[in-house]
Amino acid sequence: MSVPHHSNSSSSTSPTPSQPNTLTELMVTLLAPSLVLMQLSSPARLGALGALLLALALPLGWAAYTAWRERRFSWMAGLGVFSTLMTGGIGLLALDPQWLAVKEAAVPGVIGLVVAGSALSKKPLVHLLVFSPQLMDVPRIEAALTERKASAAFERSLRLGTLMLAGSFAFSSIMNYGLARWIVQSPAGSEAFNAELGRMNLLSWPVIVIPSTLLTMAVLFYLARSIRRLTGLTLEDCLRKQA
Repeated sequence: MSVPHHSNSSSSTSPTPSQPNTLTELMVTLLAPSLVLMQLSSPARLGALGALLLALALPLGWAAYTAWRERRFSWMAGLGVFSTLMTGGIGLLALDPQWLAVKEAAVPGVIGLVVAGSALSKKPLVHLLVFSPQLMDVPRIEAALTERKASAAFERSLRLGTLMLAGSFAFSSIMNYGLARWIVQSPAGSEAFNAELGRMNLLSWPVIVIPSTLLTMAVLFYLARSIRRLTGLTLEDCLRKQA
């Protein structure tokens, strides 16, 4: 979900933001920083401090470049910047490595609590993410739900989907903490700490990111099936027709 970018021009000739290259983003924000930490932290190269600063500069620079290129700044990008700065603070201040594990768990944990809390509101978070006028033909779906007297059942599905999404963040929080405690054992600010931090970043994808993504896809599949079952509409019918 992006922070709205205010512009004085609504002309159709406004440039369309280019789509980010996922492979390039992974290389700049994950692979390159991890390799810098693991390979350049020795005193004969950049040293622990120099390698840490360079590794932190890469994702921060990418976030700034993406925000400039797309003329917007997403809250997810902001969260990534905050997490990166927290990691840098732990390394630069040479704090106990357990604080890294706490930080790794806290970011998805707080998001999960916010998502779970939204299930108690009139508009659960999943409602905003999935049942969006920019994506879905909301009037048609609402009319079908009213006709079939399924509006209440649909709201229950949205709340359950929201809790399921919160569960995926809880899973990520627990796994982040366990992975950080398992791998990062050396004092912050040392060459060994940098190498362990790089290794943790690389392992986070197969251990945490991919399973969490699969859980999120399962939530979206559940919601899509609920919409189809309760409205009688196909997915194509539910999507907003582009002008």
